[in-house]
Amino acid sequence: MRKLTEPKAGGDYRLRKMVANDLDAVMAIESVAHPHHWSAELVRRELGHEWSTVLLCEEPDGRGGMKLLGFLILWLVHDELHILNLATAPEHRRRGVGRTLLEAALARGRQHRCVQATLEVRRSNDPAIGLYQAFGFRAVGIRPNYYVDEREDAIVMVFDF
Repeated sequence: MRKLTEPKAGGDYRLRKMVANDLDAVMAIESVAHPHHWSAELVRRELGHEWSTVLLCEEPDGRGGMKLLGFLILWLVHDELHILNLATAPEHRRRGVGRTLLEAALARGRQHRCVQATLEVRRSNDPAIGLYQAFGFRAVGIRPNYYVDEREDAIVMVFDF
């Protein structure tokens, strides 16, 4: 498996932590990325938890600003990294945004000496499952009807550092 490092600012993509002023842009992606998306209040609450980080992936917009491409919400609790949400704007999928965010999350897990990363993914989300497997995540269980509104199971996946 290749070495995972956090991309540096100034490359194709820039990563940074979300701040409150980013909420509208994050919600614009979240509202189209998932059938039953997180509420703005749930995302806002993540900003107040010391164990939670919302990573943003941006690129220059060509007008001197930055354009949000995707985000990842993670928790660092004791020696475990938990990925709660990963979303890419539909028009920027298949450009490595999700891969960049996942690499950064795993790099943070290594920095904090985590021993394992966990996540849940929709059983029907083949692109995400493929991405996670490419990083070395493996399926360890099923959460029946985890996505209640669609009556869809979640696959529980883990990654050992």
